[in-house]
Amino acid sequence: MVEPVRKAVFPVAGLGTRFLPATKAMPKEMLPVVDKPLIQYAVEEARDAGIEEFIFITGRGKGVLLDHFDHGFELEHTLEERGRMEALQALRVSMPRPGRIYSTRQQQPLGLGHAVWCANSFVRGEPFAVLLADDLILAEPGCLKQMMEVYQEIGGNLVATEDVPREHTMRYGILDVVEDDGRLARAKGLVEKPNPEDAPSTLSIIGRYILQPEVFSHLERQEKGAGNEIQLTDAMARTIGDIPFHGLRFEGRRFDCGNKLGFLEANVAFALAHEEFEDDIREMLRGYV
Repeated sequence: MVEPVRKAVFPVAGLGTRFLPATKAMPKEMLPVVDKPLIQYAVEEARDAGIEEFIFITGRGKGVLLDHFDHGFELEHTLEERGRMEALQALRVSMPRPGRIYSTRQQQPLGLGHAVWCANSFVRGEPFAVLLADDLILAEPGCLKQMMEVYQEIGGNLVATEDVPREHTMRYGILDVVEDDGRLARAKGLVEKPNPEDAPSTLSIIGRYILQPEVFSHLERQEKGAGNEIQLTDAMARTIGDIPFHGLRFEGRRFDCGNKLGFLEANVAFALAHEEFEDDIREMLRGYV
């Protein structure tokens, strides 16, 4: 029987330097796409997939991120007094249940693998999910829920994947594929950011993972890889052979909100998918193109 996934890790310690000066005093994960910050989309995706506990790996200046998932009593009271019940409900529905949010600091920027390792004491030997808020996914059902359904059938380690142009392989972790039915691929290895001529495939890992706790024993070594950082991809690769590893081509559209163009495109796409704004956005865009 496959052990259920109840916990999700959100690595949110990055400085967001690509978005300066906007991120000088505001975490990049709080940048809004239409009417919600990036981190809220990630948390809601996790909650809709059945996640019960939410673990934030933060850094300096990230307090506002945690405050976003807490009650703002003065604001809520004002909205209630003014009869703004729809806005009040929008605030309250975004919050996980009391006692289900945990946070710890990644005190040094040593890479994604190090950030995930910081969650070890909160995960406590269970399978867990990892969501990168920079990767915003427009999908129904959500990407993690799609992964959960597959995970219940196959277990092991599972990542969300998409095919990328070969010249872009050096931006991603790439699967070395053994079997591939067009939707689910089984890997015999992983390579972090290979040069195009060295890439074993063009099937790339994006920011959604379901992992078994054995990955922590490899992260514990604190061995540095590509970019002189502790890479999650390297630790996952070392589990292959002991734990099955698959990549799922999810149904939906992924936006790389770690760069400005991807962030701008996400705002357009999510606005067009928003019933309140769809017609007005289409009309607005006609005035520019």
